[in-house]
Amino acid sequence: MAQTINTSMANETDGLPLPRRIWAVIAIAFALCMSVLDVNIVNIILPSLSRDFGTSPAVTTWILNGYQLAIVVSLLAFSSLGDIIGYRKVFLTGIAFFCLTSLICALSDSFWTLTTARVFQGFSASAITSVNTAQLRTIYPKSQIGRGMGINAMVVAISIAAGPSVASGILSIATWHWLFAINIPLGIIALVLGIKYLPHKEEKSERKFDFMSAIANAVTFGLLIYTLDGFAHHDQSDYLIVQLAILAIAATYYVRRQLRQTSPMLPLDLLKIPIFRLSILTSICSFIAQMLAMVSLPFFLQNTLGHSAVMTGLMLTPWPIATLVAAPTAGYLVERIHPGILGSIGMVLFGTGLFLLSTLTVHSSNCSLILLLALCGAGFGIFQTPNNSTIISSAPNNRSGGASGMLGMARLLGQTFGTTLVALLFSFVTSGRSTSTCLIVGSGFAVVAAIVSSLRLSEPSTLKSKKQ
Repeated sequence: MAQTINTSMANETDGLPLPRRIWAVIAIAFALCMSVLDVNIVNIILPSLSRDFGTSPAVTTWILNGYQLAIVVSLLAFSSLGDIIGYRKVFLTGIAFFCLTSLICALSDSFWTLTTARVFQGFSASAITSVNTAQLRTIYPKSQIGRGMGINAMVVAISIAAGPSVASGILSIATWHWLFAINIPLGIIALVLGIKYLPHKEEKSERKFDFMSAIANAVTFGLLIYTLDGFAHHDQSDYLIVQLAILAIAATYYVRRQLRQTSPMLPLDLLKIPIFRLSILTSICSFIAQMLAMVSLPFFLQNTLGHSAVMTGLMLTPWPIATLVAAPTAGYLVERIHPGILGSIGMVLFGTGLFLLSTLTVHSSNCSLILLLALCGAGFGIFQTPNNSTIISSAPNNRSGGASGMLGMARLLGQTFGTTLVALLFSFVTSGRSTSTCLIVGSGFAVVAAIVSSLRLSEPSTLKSKKQ
């Protein structure tokens, strides 16, 4: 019996044995599905919540903004904590608190109760997503990590595509409270499977958690997002100047503190690895391009083409469905083809799709729109899987949490910059050309991502070298 346990623990150094690996992946998939669904579902019910609570639309958005801001300010802190105490503990604790905060959200009877619960739910989601990809490194053999990333991307695509449908189905038979209650059974399944099947053996860091860095991180990134939002909504210039001054001071202190540490919370040392640095940069550019499209396209579909909100959601569905198909395929291909090549191909397809979308007019057919959206989704899926795999695999084993946090932060920063650019472009470009301008700019960012991705060809693939 003791020999069996020792053998099992030893196997964890290069992935879990089947079928335990499958159950561990299912646990991660349920937790990931839960957190992604929660964002898409809440987007849909914001107008209803505004009416129920008697709050303005601008104030009501804090039910969503508070959730996202909590993730931004705590993501790297939870990643660092995962390196120290173990990804398993952080992940399972995040799931448990997500279930608890979802219950509080479901029972909320006031705006401030719901908003406060959503903030803590955001911290719980941050704990889940901060170490989600890091755990794949201990679940899969080193040579197959791309497959895990592909499945992750597929789960996210399915959750995005299913969000509007799940919300509509629940709201047709119940109140909005049940949109939060649905998280509880999903979370319990993820928690039970995670406790039983997630790896126990992890390579941990011996450093202590840096609370001052955690505070500086929260102030820096929280104020960065808040200031960008202020620019997007044309806040008073004197307030923006004060915010920028405080941001500069906080960021300077934070960066200097990180540079003095061996294993910093903001893993600037990992950026010294060329392929890691290039992969982070391409990730930021890709998500800027994605948000420029996803935020601006509904305006074209509704205001120009005259589609309803429900029809708009259906018309955009080909994008995540194409990603769903392309991402797992890219996960297998990355074991044979350099990620720089796959990333460049994916971004070229993505950029081409965005540019062609910008040429559509009111006379264009729905078939053309659907095909181009599918092209964008396929290109994005082909890029994301090898890029994410490279980010995780190029970092040392005991820094997987930091790499996972940087991956998540690249996504959040890219999405935030993209959303801000949409707001700025919409304010400076006439309404008839605003969406097409956003798509053209997005195409430009995709081209930049393709070029940067091609620069990785001079670096050996960490995925292929570890397989040999």
